[in-house]
Amino acid sequence: MADFPRYNGLFDLIDNDGESDEFFSALPAYVKDMIGQRAEDIRSKEELFAYADNLLRGDH
Repeated sequence: MADFPRYNGLFDLIDNDGESDEFFSALPAYVKDMIGQRAEDIRSKEELFAYADNLLRGDH
């Protein structure tokens, strides 16, 4: 299993990872709002991408 960088929440992640920042910026407002409610739980790019994918598919 790969060892992915871990961050201190969503805002640390998007401040330090350009790909995550671009991805988050392109999301619909409702998805950004829902992710923001769990910002402290998002500690890697993979977690951000997976959670956004679940929300976009309707798996809240």
